[in-house]
Amino acid sequence: MRVLVKGAGVAGLTVAWQLYRHGFRVTLAEQADKAGAGASGFAGGMLAPWCERESAEEPVLTLGRLAADWWEAALPGHVNRRGTLVVAGGRDAGELDRFSRRTSGWEWLDEAAIAALEPDLAGRFRRALFFRQEAHLDPRQALAALAAGLEDARMRLMLSVTGEADLAQYDRVIDCTGAAQIGRLPGLRGVRGEMLCIETGEVSLSRPVRLLHPRHPIYIVPREKNRFMVGATMIESDDAGPITARSLMELLNASYALHPAFGEARVTETGAGVRPAYPDNLPRVTQEGRTLHVNGLYRHGFLLAPATAAEVARRLLTEQGQPERRAS
Repeated sequence: MRVLVKGAGVAGLTVAWQLYRHGFRVTLAEQADKAGAGASGFAGGMLAPWCERESAEEPVLTLGRLAADWWEAALPGHVNRRGTLVVAGGRDAGELDRFSRRTSGWEWLDEAAIAALEPDLAGRFRRALFFRQEAHLDPRQALAALAAGLEDARMRLMLSVTGEADLAQYDRVIDCTGAAQIGRLPGLRGVRGEMLCIETGEVSLSRPVRLLHPRHPIYIVPREKNRFMVGATMIESDDAGPITARSLMELLNASYALHPAFGEARVTETGAGVRPAYPDNLPRVTQEGRTLHVNGLYRHGFLLAPATAAEVARRLLTEQGQPERRAS
């Protein structure tokens, strides 16, 4: 079966990889000049199904708990399995109790245990929740590596495709174009997410840290070379314009609250992306003629893309009357 996958964000790349591993003849088309140029490139890259369960439905946990294994199998060495640390300031300490009641898979840490896990946070928080099973990766590195792996496998990767591909030569089209389908797919809406990247050698973190706050909780994810990604807002809007002054101040203030040394950090990047979401904030695979639409990954792109890609593979294999075989 010849398959065209449209869109080289996290959804399209994982679908293409899954189908390639199942033996399908796959072509991947993307309008930008590189893979991961859309909202996927602004993601935190946290593989944190237990934490996300705090504000998400049960499928986010059940579908996302194997995501780290999928990414590790596809891209050995890219997944950091160091867990997630969740903290709250003194006045917001009750947020930790609320978070614990809505999640599972955690353990309580006292001040000494926090200091042992993250020495630069010593003395800053009296207690924390530690989600030991969670992981994270660098989204841009992961997407670039996945695209490179597909090219090495001699799969057609067409970038900067401005016109419509000749669909007649394909048996199936998998549309993974995300926010481009807002207004076309019923129920799909945009949720704006803003982030910034900062750089400082004064703070070192080994894992993502979530700082709880009643109005604007944030997460800080360590990257290479003393860099940190700070995110992310969730605004009901399909505006993909630059970050707003309010959001910039909130993210910077929250990072300063985590550690004052972030106040002297260099801001190296700001960005905003529109994350497509359905009313239940869960992804869907829907059919329209010969086209399967994969959309609605919301804020769970890297977490739920592997399970969504597996669903696409199951459908196509069923069409061909083939049993599904394990594919990394």
